[in-house]
Amino acid sequence: MEMPENPLSNAESAELMEALVLHGIGDVRHQRIPKPSLTEGTVRVRIGFCGVCGSDMPRIFTKGTYTFPTVCGHEFAGIVEACGAGVDTFSPGDAVVVFPLLWCGMCPACEQGNYVQCHDYDYLGSRRDGAFAEFVVAPKENLIRVPEKVALEEAAMTEPAAVALHALRRVGTSLVGKTVAIFGAGPIGLMAAHWARIMGAADVLLFDIVAAKLALAKRLGFQHVFRSAAVEANANENRHGSVARGPVPRGCAKDAVEIVSEHTDGQGAHVAIEAAGVPQTYRDALGSVRHGGSVVLLGNPIADVTLPAPLISQLMRREVTLLGTWNSDYSTAGNDDDWRAVLQAMASGQLSLAPLITHKVPLADGPDMLHKMKDKQEFYAKVLMHP
Repeated sequence: MEMPENPLSNAESAELMEALVLHGIGDVRHQRIPKPSLTEGTVRVRIGFCGVCGSDMPRIFTKGTYTFPTVCGHEFAGIVEACGAGVDTFSPGDAVVVFPLLWCGMCPACEQGNYVQCHDYDYLGSRRDGAFAEFVVAPKENLIRVPEKVALEEAAMTEPAAVALHALRRVGTSLVGKTVAIFGAGPIGLMAAHWARIMGAADVLLFDIVAAKLALAKRLGFQHVFRSAAVEANANENRHGSVARGPVPRGCAKDAVEIVSEHTDGQGAHVAIEAAGVPQTYRDALGSVRHGGSVVLLGNPIADVTLPAPLISQLMRREVTLLGTWNSDYSTAGNDDDWRAVLQAMASGQLSLAPLITHKVPLADGPDMLHKMKDKQEFYAKVLMHP
């Protein structure tokens, strides 16, 4: 898509930047808009890469944002370009990631430092302009330096990796020697699988209906991957990179709950992670957990979920713990939060997310790529936009 001609003078055009602007549901355009201004206590970051989150797709094509026009994008890393008055903790040239939730600082949750539970938060990329652009401005408190050994491409995935880590930390007990079943092998599910492995899980079982996703999981070293039986019922939805073509491989057409049972001597998983937001995967996750186990709801639901009475009865009798999770923990004091844990794991080589990147797309090609993703015209895992 061609950039709209700019009628302004050279001096004025120097204060413009390129961005993907959402003008209405499904109406995303590549154009020039004013470069965001600095205010006291804020930092302007030149975007290196910004990931497309699974939540961006319905935001752009179905639900819309809170107001229009809006620049989406909240998974990003970049370089400090300039600092506002009162900022002495960062300097131009610093590589940084940015926690996109802007907390109010006045509610009970904020007073306890529990920013993810802020009662009146703002958010880069949905409630205000985000990082599908050349620049973004954020409060200095929301920035963390990127370790020298971590490339910006990988640092741009800090936010979803922190969300995945937070989901597993919600379980509250050690995963060493335990079985974790993950339903949904998209980027967030694969990141959760990485963390489960790092945290000592003996077995990680991954389920999806897309063969290409499971093939990627195998390339990442996960051996227990299964195509859900639902693939047969959805055979008419076959597209390149969507539901897998052909017959279900031997051993993979069984019900997911049955597969988990077979791999755990009939006991069930210690932890089940729902990472797809699909009614069937909710039921599979809830049905796969053992007595005293935990189910973590990580995927954004795409439809209402109806649970059979026998399943609810099983959950009660097994005394299963049901955990919700949203976003990630972040500390302004530099404490061990989800974000710093991700960056440290990347820097040490313990966590490698670069293999998840399937596309690096210039902003100019952003609208076309977003439509390809919506229409599932080709397989993708993590898509990064860059100026």
